[in-house]
Amino acid sequence: MEKFLEWLSSAHAVEWAIDLITSLGGKLLFSILILVIGLFLIRIIKKFIKKSQKLDKLDPSLRSFLSSFASIALYIVLFITLAMVLGIPVTSFITVLATCGAAIGLALQGSLSNFAGGLMILLFKPFKVGDYIEAAGEGGTVSEITVVYTVLLTPDNKQITIPNGSITNAVIKNYSAKDTRRVDWVFTADYSCDSDKVKAIIEKIVTSHKLVLKSPEAFVKVTKCADSAVEYTARVWVNSGDYWTVYFDILENVKKAFAENNIIIPYPQMDVHVKQ
Repeated sequence: MEKFLEWLSSAHAVEWAIDLITSLGGKLLFSILILVIGLFLIRIIKKFIKKSQKLDKLDPSLRSFLSSFASIALYIVLFITLAMVLGIPVTSFITVLATCGAAIGLALQGSLSNFAGGLMILLFKPFKVGDYIEAAGEGGTVSEITVVYTVLLTPDNKQITIPNGSITNAVIKNYSAKDTRRVDWVFTADYSCDSDKVKAIIEKIVTSHKLVLKSPEAFVKVTKCADSAVEYTARVWVNSGDYWTVYFDILENVKKAFAENNIIIPYPQMDVHVKQ
């Protein structure tokens, strides 16, 4: 200990300390300069992503995610650059980082799948908030889209949370994607009823509804001669938001009109012939 103290007080120790401070001081000043420039560039890039007119068409959620992702990636690059300038062995650091990343990736394989699914939804937009969809065996109005899951609200106000990986790997029915939809009904009448009369009653009801569109024209035809009844198919076009209103109105009005005009709606029946 005494020898060490003697060495510290010697000229050699002073020279060694000056050389160390000089060498590290240059690296330290250069590192500080890189840090300041790097933080400034990161701030500029984040502002560009948020305010760029070229990215206006992207969903706000996607733009926010891209900004966060770019920020994290740039900070990692800046950190590695500073380590290289200060002489820290970057190769070993990157190896450890890659190993940890692989382990985390295997542990979070399902979550990463949902993350990728969220990106696909936000980028390709098979649906948006407010659309009524059916996907992964569930149906409801989309209330929220995140990069991990999608939230649906059912007509009876149940909240359903679906992982995005399940949605992107399933068939998606978007009932709100188009401005108009076709409404279909199948009505039945007894074989004894006049087909022309039945068709005229149905056609009058569907064409007189104020929410039914005039073009394309309504379709009313006999489409099947079933075992117990004749089937009449009616089809009209409506605005997507009027679908259920028109559907239930027409269904109720046809039932009333059939009763008023003595149109028989038969029950399923079977004739049994007994031979002696």
